[in-house]
Amino acid sequence: MSIIKVMSENLANKIAAGEVVEKCASVVKELVENSIDAKAKNIKVNLLKGGLDEITVIDDGIGMDEEDALLAFQRHATSKIYKDDDLFFIDTLGFRGEALPSIASVSEVILDTCSKDIGTNIHVKGGNLINKSLSDARIGTKITITNLFYNTPARLKYLKSDTTELANTTSFLEKEALAKPEISFSLTNNGKEIFKTSGSGNLLKTIHEIFGLNTSSKMLAIHALSDDFEIDGYICKPELLKSSKNQMITFINGRVVKNFDINRAINDAYYTYKPDGKYPVVIINIYVDPTLVDVNIHPTKQDVKISKINDLYNLIYETIKEALYNSLLIPDAIKDEDKEKIKNSFIPINNYVDVKGEQTTFDFATPEEPVKNEEFKSLILHPVGLCLGTYIVCDNEDGIYLLDQHAAQERVNYENYLNNLKKEQVNIIDLLIPINIELSQSEYLKFKIYHEVFENIGFKWEEFGINTIAVKSHPFWLKTGYEEVSIRKIIDLIINLEGNFDPIKFRENVAITLACKMAIKANEHISMLEIEGLLNNLMTCDNPYNCPHGRPTIIKFSIYDLEKMFKRAMN
Repeated sequence: MSIIKVMSENLANKIAAGEVVEKCASVVKELVENSIDAKAKNIKVNLLKGGLDEITVIDDGIGMDEEDALLAFQRHATSKIYKDDDLFFIDTLGFRGEALPSIASVSEVILDTCSKDIGTNIHVKGGNLINKSLSDARIGTKITITNLFYNTPARLKYLKSDTTELANTTSFLEKEALAKPEISFSLTNNGKEIFKTSGSGNLLKTIHEIFGLNTSSKMLAIHALSDDFEIDGYICKPELLKSSKNQMITFINGRVVKNFDINRAINDAYYTYKPDGKYPVVIINIYVDPTLVDVNIHPTKQDVKISKINDLYNLIYETIKEALYNSLLIPDAIKDEDKEKIKNSFIPINNYVDVKGEQTTFDFATPEEPVKNEEFKSLILHPVGLCLGTYIVCDNEDGIYLLDQHAAQERVNYENYLNNLKKEQVNIIDLLIPINIELSQSEYLKFKIYHEVFENIGFKWEEFGINTIAVKSHPFWLKTGYEEVSIRKIIDLIINLEGNFDPIKFRENVAITLACKMAIKANEHISMLEIEGLLNNLMTCDNPYNCPHGRPTIIKFSIYDLEKMFKRAMN
């Protein structure tokens, strides 16, 4: 007797549900993506207890007739693809035909839909048709999910609290709203509105509606083209950084994706503009021929494979790097607290009213071209003194400026080291007495693998005893009196190299490491002459606004800020 049997359609759907439907947000994702594919312009998501009790999605898309509505609950029934070749030209969010039957197999579903004059109501529970009837002739679709995982207790117990489920759904819908700014999204929970977007088609306005003024006012527009890719979106100024990667949001042809190489390109572009452990707010849409992207590698369709990924990496990296460089500014020390209070109260187009009744304009138009800011280099600063052995105080007719002496010196050192490391011809200094560096066996073996890296930046060495190298010459730019400690730092970087060697990244790491170690420290008192010298050196820097770790070198207290703090200005 055969022990291999074909499983029932309902059982297959329950198994598929384990891949497609993990939580309430998974249900919302599949239903909302169907609404988007149905050309909806308005999508409403209403939840009860974060979706644990009920999920309702209402759209004004093209809807379905009775025949299609019934077919939609059958596995692999889809209007998105029909033949093998279609897999290479996927331009819809859904295409497998698994989501709705999978959801229906582990819940109770009521579907109301209409495409013409007659509406259809379908009631399905646990994958079984309970009832079919006529309904209102409202063009579009309304679908309500209750009793999620009622017949799969093992899945039910893994649902989180209603607050967690709501947070997951909110995060997903925010991303969809950013991916499709031309669609109006709204989310309510227990009758309370969580957020709503206008569907204006303006991405910056959508960023404002979701994240508020503090974020939208600090975004920089980017746009770039290559032979195969086009990127468009917004990135944040270095002063606006987060502790998680959740707001690094990327889309490919309007689909929310997670891709290691794309995230790496973004982080690498911010490399000297942010400290470790901090991440930028980035919303980027990548447009590419569908034949260069494989979205059919994971049930959630968020993980994708991209052909020519190196070309895409370079386009993203160079575009972000240029936008950051072209928009450097001195941050203000005092923020307008009143404007924070209207974070989610955007009223009429391009205007908001602060709590004092003062009308202010916020322009959501995309700037045509970023203009390199030469603010610092045009300043005439008068040094006043040093506070706390750390902060240089300067003033001019606009206000007071505080400079972090360590961060400023780091920037000066970093650019000096990096410029020298980039030179093809290296001037070297021969040592009368070699500097001996003793290593462990494993360190020595690793150094031997990458010894050419050491030589290419201007060092000459030879073996000296067991696991010891004797440095006989070094590049002239090593700081006098700190040659040995600098050499040890560079060797540490070399023996920790892994994977494919990136000479550009290595030079930056060397410059950053030496810049920090050789900079003036906090609580180190320096003379007025040294202060003036540091200011003059900082003026010559390509980017005088932040240290290579991303911290600001200078902040400004405007005269208005000071008068406001001292109650001289009351408005």
